[in-house]
Amino acid sequence: MRNREDIEKSEEERLAPWASRSRLSLGRLYPEPEHEYRTAYQRDRDRVLHATAFRRLQYKTQVFIYHEGDHFRNRLTHTLEVAQVARTVARVLGLNEDLTEAIVLAHDLGHPPFGHLGQTEMHTLLGEFGGFEHNRQSLRIVDLLERPSTQYVGLNLTMETRSGILKHGSAFPRYPHPVPFPEMGTSPSAEAQLANLADEIAYNSHDVDDGLRSGLIEHEALMEVPIWREVCTKVQRDWGTTATDGNAFRRRAVGLLINELSSDLIRNADERLSSAGIASAQQVRESKDHVIAFSSDMQQAKAELAAFLRANLYLHPQVLQIATEAGRVLSDLWNLYRDQPELLSAAAREGLAGEPNERALADYLAGMTDRFAMDEHRRLIGTPPADS
Repeated sequence: MRNREDIEKSEEERLAPWASRSRLSLGRLYPEPEHEYRTAYQRDRDRVLHATAFRRLQYKTQVFIYHEGDHFRNRLTHTLEVAQVARTVARVLGLNEDLTEAIVLAHDLGHPPFGHLGQTEMHTLLGEFGGFEHNRQSLRIVDLLERPSTQYVGLNLTMETRSGILKHGSAFPRYPHPVPFPEMGTSPSAEAQLANLADEIAYNSHDVDDGLRSGLIEHEALMEVPIWREVCTKVQRDWGTTATDGNAFRRRAVGLLINELSSDLIRNADERLSSAGIASAQQVRESKDHVIAFSSDMQQAKAELAAFLRANLYLHPQVLQIATEAGRVLSDLWNLYRDQPELLSAAAREGLAGEPNERALADYLAGMTDRFAMDEHRRLIGTPPADS
């Protein structure tokens, strides 16, 4: 039988020098005894997995609102796909898989309903109150809003997981955070860097899949994107299938796209780590340049694909129409709750001590699923919500 100390010792044998070690964690906001069998990062992962906010991700939009089809990605399935990519790459590079997965599972907890356009609407509504950003909101959730224990607020995660959630370097708003911020180095940990790029791999790939499936993206137009054209050429050459084979071809091509992106990331990260002479996790955090990165050629190819998705999927008139209706749902609820706070739940009215009412209201709105927001809009306002 192996206990926690045995697992921590095995990390010394199997992890690369640049990986984060559980036994060297900077600890938690509220000290607590170590677990007999699980490391600190395993406990972080499990706490996120069992959080209420994590379960709500199944009814939060990725690109398509839940009622548009059972097979399109939502925030939960997106998160699981990111975790799969991140675990694979972490294992090859000798990183700490448990820390990587903990960061990934928590990275979208703060997303409001209706996807990125919902975030834009929330940022507009909160413009005079410090704005809104989902990474920052994810930290609020794990530090403040989840309450599984009577001994502390939040999930009491380790400093490494908390700093990884912030996607260090992103331009999040500077509204107050009532508990101490995680310590941030010059750069994020290698695990946090990987979590961020695995997110890009997953959403670029599955948004292509969902876009093709929905019919909003035409295969012929997508073939103008070099990396997709290369992927399709390989699928036809190696498996003898073509676009006329429908779902089988699309799924094979999307899988190969994930593989191409992941393999480039592995090769380039390994080269950067070796050439930089990185000998510890601390050196990663002190480095001014990220050590987990795509090659310049792949970065360009990925940027071309992202530009295509923006122009042809995210800004598609059908998607924008739904986004406009979704924005109206959020703004209507915001205005109604501000004018009549008695309509809020008791927990939402209680808010957080010492913080503006608008921030507590933002917590309430951002925590809603698409379905709950539309149901509340229908119940309180009576006009047709976004699914009409």
